[in-house]
Parts: sequence; C-alpha cells; structure tokens
Amino acid sequence: VQLQASGGGSVLAGGSLRLSCAASGSTFGPNAMGWYRQAPGKQRELVAAINRGGSTNYASSVKGRFTISRDNAKDIVYLQMNSLTLEDTAVYYCAAGPFLYGDEWDSWGQGTQVTVSS
Repeated sequence: VQLQASGGGSVLAGGSLRLSCAASGSTFGPNAMGWYRQAPGKQRELVAAINRGGSTNYASSVKGRFTISRDNAKDIVYLQMNSLTLEDTAVYYCAAGPFLYGDEWDSWGQGTQVTVSS
C-alpha cells in the first residue's frame, strides 16, 4: 500500500487544519488507517486511527479537538484538527495496517509538517 499525505502547513494557535491521506496499490484497501506525529526530540506517538467499520482510537491529548474520518470507497483518511496548540507542532505521518489498536502498521506515508505558532 502506498500512502500519500497532504494538508500540513502553518497556523496560529486556536486555528484549524485538515490532513488527508490517500491509500493506493491494494485491492481491498487497508483495514485500519491512522495518523502519528513526531515532534522534535520526542518519540513518535499515535494521534488517531480508524478502521473500515468506523471505530476510532484517539490519543487523550487530542480528544475533543481532532476528528478522524474515512472515505472507504476512496481509501482516504482525514484528520480534522481544531483548537490547535503549540504542542501540536510536529511532523504528521499517515499509516495503514490491519488493526485499529496496537502498533502493527504495514505502510507509512511521507510526513507532513504542522506548525502552530502564537
């Protein structure tokens, strides 16, 4: 599976951004798709994930602010990020794999930078 992410950029604190990630190269498409992020000097962390059934998994730090959604027909996953804070600044990576939970991701997209400034 190949993943193509887009939608990063710079925004002021309190603003919003939407990330998109399109999956291709698979007949049936991945079951789970998600977003990870890695800030400078920090470990990569899960932001949110969603499976084909629409079940979701969010990091506690983004619950209520970020919304993950998915177009199963097109194998595109979206991450709507609202009320962004400086702590959300990171490189965001799209991932695809078989499971909603756990760390078994088969494919990774290129990172997209999200920069939140005051």
